[in-house]
Amino acid sequence: MIMLTLVMMLAQAASPATDASPIAPLPGQSLPIRGCAAFLFAPGDKPLFMAMASADPAQLRVALGGTVTDLPRAAQSGAGGFGFGGVTEYEAGGVKAVLDMTIETRADLKDGAAIKDATLRIERAGQDGVVVPLAGIVACAK
Repeated sequence: MIMLTLVMMLAQAASPATDASPIAPLPGQSLPIRGCAAFLFAPGDKPLFMAMASADPAQLRVALGGTVTDLPRAAQSGAGGFGFGGVTEYEAGGVKAVLDMTIETRADLKDGAAIKDATLRIERAGQDGVVVPLAGIVACAK
């Protein structure tokens, strides 16, 4: 419960992007009904909630061009845990996202894990790509 509270507090602290970045912070998100979700933040003085990957359904939620978008998983590889691969590809409608993350289980986290190091690469047809460094947590429904 403490982990979910922390996730929601960080998500609510996210402020809208002030530049023309192709990816913007997400509004607060709920824990999925089943499975696990990775809540990912851009580190900084005020972390911004940038993405949520869920294991079931297998999708990535991001805000592209001001619109919250769900991209279905296309492929995954490598060791991850909690229903995630180390590298996961999501793709739909001319948008491809590649999430590379290291999930670390810790004794002080119940029903989840830490993500100390992650990157999200977004590529859109006919537009510049972007790579965002991230960190976060995995939280799982009971």
